[in-house]
Amino acid sequence: MNGHTPSLEVLGWDTAWEDAFRPHRAAGLRPARVVTQEKYRYLLWGEEGECEGQVPGRMVRLAQSDAELPKVGDWVGYRVPGARGQPARIEVVLPRRTRLARKVAGRETEEQVLVTNVDVAFLVQALDQTFQPRLLERMLLMCLEGGVQPAVVLNKADLCPDPAALVHEARRRAGDAPVILTCARTGLGVEELRRLLPAGRTGVFIGPSGVGKSSLINRLYGEEIQPTAEVRERDHKGRHTTTWRELIVLPDGGLVIDTPGIREFHLWMAGEGLHEAFPDIELLALRCKFRDCQHQTEPGCAVRAAAAAGELDPERLASYLKLRQELDYLHRIRHWQRPPRQKPRPLRSRPGAD
Repeated sequence: MNGHTPSLEVLGWDTAWEDAFRPHRAAGLRPARVVTQEKYRYLLWGEEGECEGQVPGRMVRLAQSDAELPKVGDWVGYRVPGARGQPARIEVVLPRRTRLARKVAGRETEEQVLVTNVDVAFLVQALDQTFQPRLLERMLLMCLEGGVQPAVVLNKADLCPDPAALVHEARRRAGDAPVILTCARTGLGVEELRRLLPAGRTGVFIGPSGVGKSSLINRLYGEEIQPTAEVRERDHKGRHTTTWRELIVLPDGGLVIDTPGIREFHLWMAGEGLHEAFPDIELLALRCKFRDCQHQTEPGCAVRAAAAAGELDPERLASYLKLRQELDYLHRIRHWQRPPRQKPRPLRSRPGAD
């Protein structure tokens, strides 16, 4: 064990966590937070300092999926190793307050938990030709589904001659989430990020490779602690410099998690997040003739009418429909349901509708 590590309180431990952990403490376990993960081995910060932890084989076998095993950000209960040099034995993961998850890449239908117990997610996009409004919508939806406060970060302001148009585009899609213009090279916007990370609060930087996530973390920390790399000039694409997820304590007490760049972004959960990510469409839908209007071919659709009249961006409507279709399909697959047959269905009119 190494005693030169942050206290549990600095790591975000509070009375609610202590209450949840009380029966495990009575069983002889000790609390710690997961700092890094490599397969089934972990770096933990706990009451007695830093130690290496390991998940026992029985815990792996009993888990219904990999998502149930410890991830960076988790609070776990571990048992002190019996012999010097052995890893601590992780026996329990406390229920997560929040999580960011996506479907694993490829054809498998399985949840991949990226990080847990984070308070704010900084969704980073670069102000260059890689700016992707639809990716931003997907990241916003992931945050809302996982209970995480999103903040949109538009980085590399020094490379964009007129950032106002992209800032406006981001604000149109961000809903209530703040949109912060930043530049890791000059420090623009870094203080706004810092205000969202007071002591004991955990943030995570999410986005594609090359958008400057690690550079912004270096700015927040005050020195180069994360490796960075220049993007390719020909296509403005970056390469992975962060290859694992890591919890970092900032000098002023906030915590951040750096993550590898995301190339594929398949949604996982389907719930109220879609409505929260597209509040403009949900508001228009209240004026549709039919309560279960799908905004495709139904008569009296206020959403399609708004798109035709220029009140709603047709691309935004197309993105909404695509995300909804993806989530519906994923929901059926997860519950072992066959896709419904395409047949006419009766439409239910709203009370008082003509």
